[in-house]
Amino acid sequence: MQNQSFVTEFVLLGISQNPDVQKIVFVIVLFVYIATICGNLLIVGAITSNAALLGSPMYFFLVFLSLLDACHTSSIAPKMIIDCLYEKKTISYRGCMMQVFAGHIFSGAEVIVLTAMAYDRYVAICKPLHYSSIMNPRLCGILMGVAWTGGFLHSIIQLIFTIQLPFCGPNIIDHFMCDLYPLLKLACTDTYMFSLLVVANSGLICILIFSMLLVSYAVILFSLRNHSTEGQRKALSTCGCHVAVVVLFFIPCIFEYARPPVSFSFDKIVEMFYTILTPLLNPLIYAFRNKEVKNAITKFCSRLMTVSVEK
Repeated sequence: MQNQSFVTEFVLLGISQNPDVQKIVFVIVLFVYIATICGNLLIVGAITSNAALLGSPMYFFLVFLSLLDACHTSSIAPKMIIDCLYEKKTISYRGCMMQVFAGHIFSGAEVIVLTAMAYDRYVAICKPLHYSSIMNPRLCGILMGVAWTGGFLHSIIQLIFTIQLPFCGPNIIDHFMCDLYPLLKLACTDTYMFSLLVVANSGLICILIFSMLLVSYAVILFSLRNHSTEGQRKALSTCGCHVAVVVLFFIPCIFEYARPPVSFSFDKIVEMFYTILTPLLNPLIYAFRNKEVKNAITKFCSRLMTVSVEK
């Protein structure tokens, strides 16, 4: 079946069409985007410059998570920031498809990385004597390969079916970005089967993995009863960071994709939280709740300041 689209560009309505609100959104999103990129790259720099931390699977995964967050928000935020400066916000058909692909490949990979991080914590707490033999560098590399492959397959499936949809009439998207459900509303065909595919390929997968992660942390909490008070405190601190990140990522994802393609007044807010704010909160959670990361960031910043002074 060939793509019968006659639409060459889409018009995005954005968060609001009120010029004053757009100015506020411009300032907020610009600030959040800069903070997100700086925060995530700071974590990447701090950990990669610390051989001891980089050799730990948990921090190896954290570097990858930070890079994914930076890439994910970069696929949405810059376009949104620029659009706030214009009364008419447009995006080409090809640009729209690229945005759909980019958003889903990074979020799909992040789902697998978060799962790998949960498995890492499970092995560290429940099987500490076998930790180094199980979580070896080879397995960590394989898990990262699986993350990229899984993200690509998830995204390419969405894209292949999306480009089959004929867009031959309305081209106004009531959103600040191109995504699956807003595009379904514009298709000149019955989209019932495609909406089921979206629920299966995004919503149900999110529910399944989120449930598995909750069960894994329940097992971890149950096993902590045999640990010392200090061990329990350290394990709960580390796991608490990860649970917070998992909840912030999966709850909006489940809300957006594990339901029929109906519109709610707060859809844009949920999507904005999921794509713009969550990538900012992740580095903040790890930086302020994890002593090792906090110390690594302090040393990294001191090193940067020393180098800048010497220059």
